[in-house]
Amino acid sequence: MWIKICGMTTPEAVTAALDARVDAIGFVFADSVRRLTPEAAAHLAAPARGRLACVAVTRHPSQQALDEILEVFRPDVLQTDAVDLTTLQVPAQLPRLPVLRGVPASGSVPARLLFEGLASGTGKTCDWSGARQLAGRTQLILAGGLRADNVAAAIAEVQPFGVDVSSGVESRPGIKSPAEIARFAHAARAASAIAQGSTHASNGEPARANPGSTLSGQTPAQGEKS
Repeated sequence: MWIKICGMTTPEAVTAALDARVDAIGFVFADSVRRLTPEAAAHLAAPARGRLACVAVTRHPSQQALDEILEVFRPDVLQTDAVDLTTLQVPAQLPRLPVLRGVPASGSVPARLLFEGLASGTGKTCDWSGARQLAGRTQLILAGGLRADNVAAAIAEVQPFGVDVSSGVESRPGIKSPAEIARFAHAARAASAIAQGSTHASNGEPARANPGSTLSGQTPAQGEKS
């Protein structure tokens, strides 16, 4: 199970994410109580470089704002709404995590995506039924309103490739709780193990590890601009 903790704002949160052995941490550059400058994010991310993916989280950025993020923060992955990637100039070698906020009526979907509700970081769950439909067609990372006490239900219903949490591991808006980060990561992995065991048991197969743990080396997803 691929796990991302989004909205880093303190060194303690970064340390907790590293201790929990998650796959990625997000640094927000969109309107939010968790918003950072590229300089602050670069400083905060320094201890995590090379140990997990540091994700630049944006929404409808200008090209100028994106260029500054890329130059100063130097993300391992760019996360932004899928529609943004049709107009932004993004280095071809930079892995992207496009965000979908609903099930497309038609057409192809990216090979890997993040699925959440209309607003990010609000603690509201997204459309799990719609997410389940997409999860059978792509590597779907589920976000929106996840917490340690509901992530097992989310994984069982949606069967995602990964999960992404922000407000669900906070002690107050914008401030992550190290204890909740650890609890969420444990709950997600336990639920994933159960889900994988059930799936393979129904097929008469032994359980296998979830393939792939990071976005490193990912090529631009289907339908994205190179």
